Amino acid sequence: MSDPHLTARHLDEGAPPVNLTDEPIELGNRDPQAAPERTPAAGRRRRVGIAILAVLALTGAGALGAWGWRIAEQKDTQIATPDQVAGLTRDDSERAVSTADYLRSGLAADIELDTSFGAVYQDPADARRSVLLFGGTTLLWQPERDLESLFGLMSDETGAVAGLRDVSSGRLGGVMKCGSTSGEGGDFAVCGWADHGSVAIAMFPFRPVDNAAELLRQIRETVQTRN
Repeated sequence: MSDPHLTARHLDEGAPPVNLTDEPIELGNRDPQAAPERTPAAGRRRRVGIAILAVLALTGAGALGAWGWRIAEQKDTQIATPDQVAGLTRDDSERAVSTADYLRSGLAADIELDTSFGAVYQDPADARRSVLLFGGTTLLWQPERDLESLFGLMSDETGAVAGLRDVSSGRLGGVMKCGSTSGEGGDFAVCGWADHGSVAIAMFPFRPVDNAAELLRQIRETVQTRN
């Protein structure tokens, strides 16, 4: 950048020339085909750059491999609804079956699934604490996104699920989230899981979120199997 004050200065024609060096100063007359000189510092920078690229490539390949391995492990999932699960008993009354079928059908209408399921389980210790479980199986590329979409569909029907947060998904992996929503008699917990082969939601009237999360992990351990 030029200095604006320089244009206002006048050269002193009477001043003697200033000798910078006795040797000629080369600016642009070097042989263009001559190989550039590499200083030790430049060589070190180049080696470091190559090493960083190699590490990034290996890290990316490792992440992709782990993702592919999870898909291969989880994609072939089956869900059953046994008579007994986690101390609960499946309710086969007409009302319970109708409710479970309604939930299952609503889910299948909004999310493309290979199979869908729905069941109501009764707590022998307290009839008010029944568990409504519904979901389905299919190959899911982004389980967390699909689980959040399912919570969104629930919000459209029952009101927003508040306080949604991640909880431990247990041995079967994937992602599990819990929150709460309002229903007849007050708030109740809502939890769900999703992996690369299945997605499910469960509603837990008259149970706190932490208790519901633990119960859903136990239920999942029983109802979900993989090839």
